[in-house]
Amino acid sequence: MVSSVTRFRREHPLVQQVDLLLPDLVGVPRGKRLSLETLEQAADGEILFSSTIYSLDTTGGNVDASPLVWEEGDADRPVAIDLGTLVPVPWRPAHAQVIGGLTEADGTPFFADPRAVLRRVAEGFEALGLTPVAALEFEFYLLEGSADGAGRPRPVSAMRGDGGHADTAANIDVYRFERLDAQAAFFDLLDQYCEAQGIATKAAIAEFAPGQFEVNLTHQTDMLRTADAGWMFERCVKAAARAAGRRACFMAKPFSDLAGSGLHVHLSLRDREGRNLFGECEEGEQALRRCLAGMQALMAESMAIFAPNANSYRRLRPLSYAPLAPTWGHNNRTVALRIPAGPAHARRIEHRVAGADANPYLVLAAVLAGALHGLRNGGDPGAPVTGNAYEKVPPSLPRNWYQALGELRVARHLPEYLGRRFCELYALCREAERERFEGEVVELDYAWYLDAV
Repeated sequence: MVSSVTRFRREHPLVQQVDLLLPDLVGVPRGKRLSLETLEQAADGEILFSSTIYSLDTTGGNVDASPLVWEEGDADRPVAIDLGTLVPVPWRPAHAQVIGGLTEADGTPFFADPRAVLRRVAEGFEALGLTPVAALEFEFYLLEGSADGAGRPRPVSAMRGDGGHADTAANIDVYRFERLDAQAAFFDLLDQYCEAQGIATKAAIAEFAPGQFEVNLTHQTDMLRTADAGWMFERCVKAAARAAGRRACFMAKPFSDLAGSGLHVHLSLRDREGRNLFGECEEGEQALRRCLAGMQALMAESMAIFAPNANSYRRLRPLSYAPLAPTWGHNNRTVALRIPAGPAHARRIEHRVAGADANPYLVLAAVLAGALHGLRNGGDPGAPVTGNAYEKVPPSLPRNWYQALGELRVARHLPEYLGRRFCELYALCREAERERFEGEVVELDYAWYLDAV
């Protein structure tokens, strides 16, 4: 039998090297570059990598308090590569990429691998005879290649169709086609890159800020492939931006006076007959409400995953289309859990909490955990919110990094699904970064306090 690696080499004879990509806790791609011969060894489980990849902060520094650093002595573990993710890298013609994760010596999944965490949660639906169907929706900023005079990033300028001035905060032009056309070089490259890597997209729109765009990925029934596609999509966006002389930004709130960027998850469930449980079955309304209640119950505990860093919480503001409470409603973007309008076969929950900076594997795992918790334990989500949820429901979700990590440390339900060891490690590593971040003296300290106090 011809191996998948051999088949890939025949189909892509120019490829000489393969990037082994390992998602860390915050979703940063890390790993090593392999020769094709070494990839064959990796496929046989002969490649090792440091376990401390799961004990890094966003900057790539070790979190010394993690037991994976000094307590284990920076131990290596086997890498399990997923050959189903072996694809060419279109922006580097002689390169390919493959996604993997660490395992224990006996081949069992390593508790800290985000892909293993997602796989574990997704498997929980099998016992119920249900299949999750999910899609990810990304908002991001496209930035000019150079900074402004003060060294700050600048959203791309899109000249108006009438030849007038460029976009400003007062000239948003949401949904306008000319803004997409002005960045045609970037989007043409992005389409090529996504097609080459098997990432299916549905739509792209100009969003609610200059330089901000949204791209929707297609629905899938394999949750690992759903998150893989989202993770690789971010990589494609950044590569296409570089090739077009731009920069791409997935920060949740890169500009204080412009809209934040979210990562929305669309989720429905199919029964054994392939019907949409939420819209095509008699018990659909009850199942939908149970899932909503479960998502509400886990939302505060999951905020450190949905909003993983200090900048994440700058997005969570009133009248921002980012939720402040575990609300739900029909066809209403002011709530956290939106039931979009549409036919019964397409009925789904849009989970609108996470920022674009979050790890797609963990976001999807937390959303699925909420749905699974509701199906197993029931609950009542309350009445749907009509009108402006910001005015009708007081804020109750964590509004800063410290509060979110506190919720995770005392979580009652989330560890049952993601694993207690994983939740403890994640909280420890995020807390170390929080302390490091808040210990820095920044320019605003000098501007506000140097002469005033």
